[in-house]
Amino acid sequence: MKKTNSKVLSQTSDFVQNKLKGEGSGHDWWHVYRVWTLAIKLAEKEGADLFIVELAALLHDIADWKFHNGDETVGPRLAAEWLGKLDVESKTINRVCDIINTLSFKGSGVPTPMSTIEGEIVQDADRLDAMGAIGIARAFAYGGNKNREMHNPDIPPVQHHTFEEYKKNQSTTINHFHEKLLLLKGQLNTSTAKNIGKERHKFMNVFLEQFHREWDDV
Repeated sequence: MKKTNSKVLSQTSDFVQNKLKGEGSGHDWWHVYRVWTLAIKLAEKEGADLFIVELAALLHDIADWKFHNGDETVGPRLAAEWLGKLDVESKTINRVCDIINTLSFKGSGVPTPMSTIEGEIVQDADRLDAMGAIGIARAFAYGGNKNREMHNPDIPPVQHHTFEEYKKNQSTTINHFHEKLLLLKGQLNTSTAKNIGKERHKFMNVFLEQFHREWDDV
C-alpha cells in the first residue's frame, strides 16, 4: 500500500533534517526549511502541484555539488533513492529529480530555465534565500566554511560563462555578490517572487555600499 502524501512529506522532512544537522555553510536544515515554506506560499499563489513542489524543495540540497567535488548528479541520485524507498511513483520521482538537477545557479552566463511551474517555484524560493539579509549571512558563512577571503580589492569579480568555470571559482565573498547574488533579481521566474526579490536586492546593495564605505575609511 502506497503511503499518503502527508506521510511521505513528514518522513522526508525528518530525513533531510537529520542529514543536514549541524551543517555550517549556510546550506543547513534551516535553509531547506525556509525554501520549503516559501515554496509552499509561492505554489499556492501560482497554482502549482504542491506535492511536487514540497518534495523538490525538501530534497533540493540533500547533496549539493559544492560539497561533492563538483558532482551535480549526487543530489538527484540520493533523492531518487530516498523516494524509491518510500514507494513514491516513478513519474513523481522523475519530476522531482529533474527540478533538483536543474535549479541551481551555474554561472552568470549559463541559463538554467525550468520546464515546469513547479520547477520555477522551487528555483525562485531557493534564489530568494540567497538574497537579502539572510543571503548576506549565508554568503559569509559559506565563505568562511571554504576558507575564502572576505574581500580583496586586488581580485576583481569574474563572470563565468560555463558551469565548469563557475565550479572552479575560488573568489572572495564580496565578489560572490557581483558574480551571483546581485544577478538573481533578474533571474526570478514568478511575479510573486519578483516582488519579494526587489526589497532583498535593494538591501544587498545598501549593505555593499556601507561595506565599501567602511573599507575605504580604514
